[in-house]
Amino acid sequence: MRRSTAGAQGTGRADGADRTGTEAEAAPGVLDHGGGVWSIKVPIPDNPLGHTLVHLLDTDSGPVLIDTGWDDPASWDTLTAGLASLDVRVESIHGVLITHHHPDHHGLSGQVRAASGAWIAMHAADTDVVRRTRSAEPGVWLDYLSAKLAAAGAPDDHLAPLVAARESGRTRTLPGLSAALPDREIVAGELLPLAGRKLRAVWTPGHTPGHVCLHLEERHPRNLPGHGRLFSGDHLLPGITPHIGLYEDPDTAAPDGPAHGASGGGDPLGDYLASLERVAQLGVAEVLPAHQHAFTTPRERVEELIAHHEERLTGLRALLATPLTPWQLARRMEWNRPWEQIPYGSRNIAVSEAEAHLRRLVKLGHAQAVPGSDPVTYTAC
Repeated sequence: MRRSTAGAQGTGRADGADRTGTEAEAAPGVLDHGGGVWSIKVPIPDNPLGHTLVHLLDTDSGPVLIDTGWDDPASWDTLTAGLASLDVRVESIHGVLITHHHPDHHGLSGQVRAASGAWIAMHAADTDVVRRTRSAEPGVWLDYLSAKLAAAGAPDDHLAPLVAARESGRTRTLPGLSAALPDREIVAGELLPLAGRKLRAVWTPGHTPGHVCLHLEERHPRNLPGHGRLFSGDHLLPGITPHIGLYEDPDTAAPDGPAHGASGGGDPLGDYLASLERVAQLGVAEVLPAHQHAFTTPRERVEELIAHHEERLTGLRALLATPLTPWQLARRMEWNRPWEQIPYGSRNIAVSEAEAHLRRLVKLGHAQAVPGSDPVTYTAC
């Protein structure tokens, strides 16, 4: 492989205002970021995000991918064509680093491994999600989701399709089941064993429990001020606020237990905000995200995202002047479209995000569950 020496909801600035403007287009949808780093726009079918930016990193042991894209024939064709434009055959891929388990990042890893024998690496917390998704009976997830939504106060007409699917045995296949089960672990704080490169893992939970950013601790090829570059996955995007939800194990999370209610379990929004601070302290020169475009103002973007969540928490606390279930809160939250226009599956995601924000408010002492309410309601305090 040749090594180059050339240089959910929007928040904050308009998309593109701080875009990196000096990358060279190697082919349509393929950008040369300099220093042996390229990105390939791999499409996500029927999704407003449009594409995943799969990054290619040159190493002395062979090319390494950072994420792979959605498991779809058109996505596979785009990935392999992008690699070919860089004189790289998919069979020569040495390894794959997955920032997180979502199917638009991990989906094609199985095909890449089948074609090349490449190793697949992921943080252990997300590997656990992949493993339990792979091993679970299809009906388990439907039972869990139905109980979870009922406990959150979802109405019967929303639960009906889940109940009907369970009773009929028509269980939809979850995306990502053909993705590879990772065979290597990305360990937070450690340098990855990539010959000729200095790439360090930064654990950034919140979007998923095992999300990682990857810090390329090398001088920027255009000598921009700062400490290298950051492959940020979905953690830090220039114009999108990533989804923050709950990732519970259906086998152990009882619908009425502490792992399920907003007053118990973890604090994924708190994890995300702490991870933002961790990334800001790196002082990187440039961010290479998995969606949209590269940008050079990470500190400013972190501040925007923290301010956005502070504003949202303040607004939700005001809504909780009247006791609300998580479902009722989600309906009243501001999204990128009216609630009536949000698709069925996305409403489930919205409720999960509402619960994540409730957990944060409860942990801060700004909200509490109303004793004896069923389904449980929450009120400001």
